[in-house]
Amino acid sequence: MAVRMNLYGKALTPADRWQDAVQKLYPSALPAQKKIGPRAAFLGLCEAGLVKGIAAGEFVSGNRHKDYAVEAVKLLKAGTHKTVSQLWATVSEGDEADHQSQMDVVLALWKNGLIV
Repeated sequence: MAVRMNLYGKALTPADRWQDAVQKLYPSALPAQKKIGPRAAFLGLCEAGLVKGIAAGEFVSGNRHKDYAVEAVKLLKAGTHKTVSQLWATVSEGDEADHQSQMDVVLALWKNGLIV
């Protein structure tokens, strides 16, 4: 939803697009709207210029979630990983960090042809 808003010509920042989309998807679930991992993954991909229709720029400060997402795209492009669990195991490099839906964001964009 957040990417398609851009494709329809609305002049919103990637952060605004994300916020608008999560408010529509989770109108009464504030914790779901505030999740940092998925948001940072989306903004990190936008920042890297990896999201169709969104120009690269500075959208999120240094954050491991964005790094996880960018690395996951590399793995998807290489064709070596295809599932959330495969991606997470590799990008987290055995880190004790819990998966926080970052790979779900990456795969959703990938499967919808929105990664460049």
